[in-house]
Amino acid sequence: MTTLVAAADSVGNPVANIAIFGLFVAVTMYVVIRASGNNKSADQFFTGGRAFSGPQNGIAIAGDYLSAASFLGIAGAIAVYGYDGFLYSIGFLVAWLVALLLVAELLRNTGRFTMADVLSFRLKQRPVRLAAATTTLTVSLFYLLAQMAGAGGLVALLLNVHSKAGQSLVIAVVGILMIVYVLVGGMKGTTWVQIIKAVLLITGAALMTVMVLAKFGLNFSEILGAAQSAVSDATTKGVASRDVLAPGAQYGGSTESKINFLSLGLALVLGTAGLPHVLMRFYTVPTAKEARRSVVWAIALIGAFYLFTLVLGYGAAAIVGPDRILSAAGGQNSAAPLLALELGGVVLLGIISAVAFATILAVVAGLTITASASFAHDVYASVLKGHKVTEEEQVKVSRITAVVLGLVAIGLGILANGQNIAFLVALAFAVAAAANLPTIVYSLYWRRFNTRGALWSMYGGLISTIVLIVFSPAVSGSKTAMIPGADFAWFPLANPGIVSIPLAFLLGIVGTLTSSDRGNPEVNAEMEVRSLTGVGAEKAVMH
Repeated sequence: MTTLVAAADSVGNPVANIAIFGLFVAVTMYVVIRASGNNKSADQFFTGGRAFSGPQNGIAIAGDYLSAASFLGIAGAIAVYGYDGFLYSIGFLVAWLVALLLVAELLRNTGRFTMADVLSFRLKQRPVRLAAATTTLTVSLFYLLAQMAGAGGLVALLLNVHSKAGQSLVIAVVGILMIVYVLVGGMKGTTWVQIIKAVLLITGAALMTVMVLAKFGLNFSEILGAAQSAVSDATTKGVASRDVLAPGAQYGGSTESKINFLSLGLALVLGTAGLPHVLMRFYTVPTAKEARRSVVWAIALIGAFYLFTLVLGYGAAAIVGPDRILSAAGGQNSAAPLLALELGGVVLLGIISAVAFATILAVVAGLTITASASFAHDVYASVLKGHKVTEEEQVKVSRITAVVLGLVAIGLGILANGQNIAFLVALAFAVAAAANLPTIVYSLYWRRFNTRGALWSMYGGLISTIVLIVFSPAVSGSKTAMIPGADFAWFPLANPGIVSIPLAFLLGIVGTLTSSDRGNPEVNAEMEVRSLTGVGAEKAVMH
């Protein structure tokens, strides 16, 4: 440990960093235990008893959404690529308008616990629930992958741990803590962790933003000029030639690169409305009105945060410099912690790092409870047991699933360690946008839509996205690939959204029109009335 401490002097005091993080874990664990008083019923465990107000749920949604990708990944991308890095922020924020306008209120009115409740309302229960649970688990695993990679990178920086074994151990610890949060607290405990984390994260980012602006006389133009000068003076290969104030540093130049950007943008903007852990948040409020309020609160908080990332990213480029950021143990993901060290020394670094770590813990807990609830409610209770199951049994199965999912996420996180986490999250968004969004939109807005259309859209979108990711430069054939030594990439784009998302929408149409199934007119009418008015939403009778 002494050698680690000596080697880590450049990034603050490891003991202080870990002590502050330990304090956060202790406080939130206390909150989780207090909040977990009644978690035996499925309603309590999966939705927190629908006891949260719109503002509370809005803050929790912001906590769920503002992941390690938002804080570490985007700040790092802006510090290194400038304008092109900020495109992640724009995509993530605009996506909320799609979620608000298209799905938030209608989902809350129609469903009960999970996305599959909505999709199977007027379609055949067993196949649709199984497909929805499959897509939910897949999206959750991709998102968990990014958060675990973020945990490895962050602690690699804090302790200057360059060895893969050391970083893998850290990822395992995060996974175990995540499992404990979910097992003990359920949705209520997880929600309170997210509220605490959102307040800490947004406050910390605001404090750093003010400090950066104060350093440059509250003149943002000065920050931009200093950032460009720092990039021009960089010695890292390929960085010095970048113009970080104009488009093209990451996605400019070739036609392929520009198409890659369009694909990324499409995945970011459409992905949020298909993310199961975000959609599940709409069920934790008592009414549709509160669901709307929660999204408005979330948009305000998330919008403010992404403005902060613009200052933090360019501030990191100007104050820390891209050479130091890229050579640090966490790579691009170390921009925000290194900026904190420059601005406020060891104490601010410890606080910001603890907040970033808390961000990862809260998000992975939310993802885990969503995925485990989907398996327990949609696969076990509905498909395997035909709804002949007690609520206590559903909760028990959900907890077992959380443990299994946590162990799988640990393994995948070790594999993805070192990747830019904003990029990894973009892959999760691509899967969500292709596998979930077309079926959600068609179910809510197209009366003719039927079971075959849903299955073709969900499985087609899921399989095409995963296949294209596996055979893309993101996995092999490039220096930054997950498997750098191999090369089996034949799909040229790093993000497959531009192909897989339109394909999933098309498959939904073709599958529906080639089937004679027109559904039950009465059930179709009931779903339309319920989705628009909320009448009968509390009973959520399944057909």
